[in-house]
Amino acid sequence: MTDTTREAAVKSYAAVDLGASSGRVMVGRVGPDSLELTEAHRFPNRPVRTPEGLRWDVLALYAGVLDGLRAAGHVDSVGIDSWAVDYGLLDADGALLGNPVHYRDTRTRGVAEQVWATVPAAELYAATGLQYAPFNTLYQLVAARSSAQLAHAERLLLIPDLLTYWLTGEAGTELTNASTTQLIDPRTGDWSYDVAARLGVDLKLFAPLRRPGDPAGLLRPDVLEETGLTGPVPVTAVGSHDTASAVAAVPATGERFAYICTGTWSLAGLELAAPVLTEESRAANFTNELGLDGTVRYLRNIMGLWLLQECLREWGNPGLDDLLSAAAGAPALRSVVDAGDAAFLAPGRMPSRIADACRDSGQPVPRSPAETTRCILDSLALAHRRAVLQAQELAGHPVDVVHIVGGGARNALLCRLTADACGLPVVAGPPEAAALGNVLVQARAHGQVGDRAEMRALLSRTQPLTRYEPRGTTTAWQAAESRLGR
Repeated sequence: MTDTTREAAVKSYAAVDLGASSGRVMVGRVGPDSLELTEAHRFPNRPVRTPEGLRWDVLALYAGVLDGLRAAGHVDSVGIDSWAVDYGLLDADGALLGNPVHYRDTRTRGVAEQVWATVPAAELYAATGLQYAPFNTLYQLVAARSSAQLAHAERLLLIPDLLTYWLTGEAGTELTNASTTQLIDPRTGDWSYDVAARLGVDLKLFAPLRRPGDPAGLLRPDVLEETGLTGPVPVTAVGSHDTASAVAAVPATGERFAYICTGTWSLAGLELAAPVLTEESRAANFTNELGLDGTVRYLRNIMGLWLLQECLREWGNPGLDDLLSAAAGAPALRSVVDAGDAAFLAPGRMPSRIADACRDSGQPVPRSPAETTRCILDSLALAHRRAVLQAQELAGHPVDVVHIVGGGARNALLCRLTADACGLPVVAGPPEAAALGNVLVQARAHGQVGDRAEMRALLSRTQPLTRYEPRGTTTAWQAAESRLGR
């Protein structure tokens, strides 16, 4: 292939990747054996506490998306991924009925018990395969049952689908994100009609299901004018749950791997061909979410680097590199906490809450930011260990390597501790996995790459990866688990 032909074969894709604290528009350039990612625009995602509760400033997010598309320049397609479970409600004219509720809002407190009174927890899990989390869309809808907004709503769109609707005027419900609502049957990839009917959820609120790679419309003329883009520019459905996009970008070879998608949350688990819906799986609080090509993301939600992010905010955002260096020299496994404990879900006072948890469990209380940071990273590595080991056992799916993708792949101490805790090699990278998965699904839809194996091979050839071998035995980690009653 000549240089001219190769250049002609390169296409550009805008990946809109929205996280809980920031959003960005990344541009991926994909060629026959090339994959480059650059940041066009980054913008803050600042939730707002109103008299009604905690809300997403979705208009500011949309403005950031438009600014990012303007900065991106020519693109051959656009795809959007974001966090899960939250949604916007539209009236009969297609207008938004208020800012979407933030998943950390308290309105779902006690709602799960109401749901289980109608559909017992075991039945709910057998039907939807979703782990218990107080903010699941199902619980949000039950909490909103008597609200004026829901009464006047004609359409419900999950966050990436809402932004896609504003860009194109076409409504759809992308499946990987829909599978986090607790209203999808993971065996069929369709709605769980029985669950919805028993709980009074009107599934007509949802737009038709889409799958990653499906067309999602064209940028509207006013969007083209606002961004300076020349149409037509298609919008392509991607794995619109950011974890689905991140798992699509795990640079694995074969099937014997575990993954940990790290960021505000740690999502640790396996990629499977079918869900695991046993009572043992429910008791272990594993979830069955859908991924690319009908795969199942069998994983556990862990509080993740949220713990450290909140501590940094409390400490006035000191230099992270120096803090991690000091934490590396702090005593190992001196104190650990349960990184999946819902007690750490809300914002505020995180160092004090971690200290309280250590004190309540009879462990030494961290005395400095470095010791608190070491406690957090040891605790996360311990939670990663538990999830990886339990997932293998419950799914009957052994693994030889753990892939860490997302922002935590840059945290060498966390990666090294995870390798030690799991007793398995850790391959870290790419840190921009969600955006890369978003780009690759678009590229596949436009005929540039083939199946998941080909996508992952391209990632392995083009993205920098770091391998961490486990050191010593896992005896000390087993002892630390016993302190948490495991």
